[in-house]
Amino acid sequence: MTDHRKAKWADVPAGHQDPLSYAISSRDQSTIGMVEDAVRHKQVMLAFQPAVAAGQVGQVAFYEGLIRVLDSTGRIIPAREFIGAIETTETGRIIDCLALEKGLKTLSMHASLRLAINMSARSIGYGRWMRTLRRGLDADPTVAERLILEITEGSAMLVPELVTGFMSEMSQRGVSFALDDFGAGFTSFRYLKEFYFDILKIDGQFIRGIAQNADNQVLTTALATIARQFDMFTVAESVESAEDATYLTSIGIDCLQGYFYGAPSVKPVWLTPESRRATA
Repeated sequence: MTDHRKAKWADVPAGHQDPLSYAISSRDQSTIGMVEDAVRHKQVMLAFQPAVAAGQVGQVAFYEGLIRVLDSTGRIIPAREFIGAIETTETGRIIDCLALEKGLKTLSMHASLRLAINMSARSIGYGRWMRTLRRGLDADPTVAERLILEITEGSAMLVPELVTGFMSEMSQRGVSFALDDFGAGFTSFRYLKEFYFDILKIDGQFIRGIAQNADNQVLTTALATIARQFDMFTVAESVESAEDATYLTSIGIDCLQGYFYGAPSVKPVWLTPESRRATA
């Protein structure tokens, strides 16, 4: 770049020097506003996706309750579209609270249901979230043993000491924990030994098309071996074909979750119209 062009660029205000960053920032602000509006108008719900026992057709091990919001047009927006923008904000903590509240209410209404709810490690220190969890566990003695809290690999490693302390306390009450998106982040194996994870969910990037991908076969087998070493139940995410399901079953994966078995639904077959209204 010539000195003339450098000088011309230097005269541009800092906030406008990077058009891409400006566009991303504007998009994130719009997303945060959309989620805040949804929270304000109570347009928040859970979509439920089954995780099926490998090799056992129709045998659902548990459901994952995935948070959804409605935008101003009434469209259901999945978490992947907004969670990145709100993760470090207060709105992110409120979304975690609402997901937990709805999950606990659903568990209390369906005595045979086992349900996984996503959370951020940041919510452990958020008073409202912890109060919601303790109230839900105290109100129904059967809820704890049917509740699975899912923490992403990246989130767990933000504050590993805080996470392990929290997990130790809740494990004593019967709550189970799943390490979500395993393989996508940078878990320290030193901490993996100290965590109290019961379930290891292998990230979908290693699962999609695995029956035809030798590299992913090696990687997934290695991840499953790690899980077995630490006595963790394995779940393959993003299972989208019968061929992949057959391969994953053959290498000993315990449970399969993905569109092959069912898309997340806000109207699962086990949820009656009456209970849908009650958990809304």
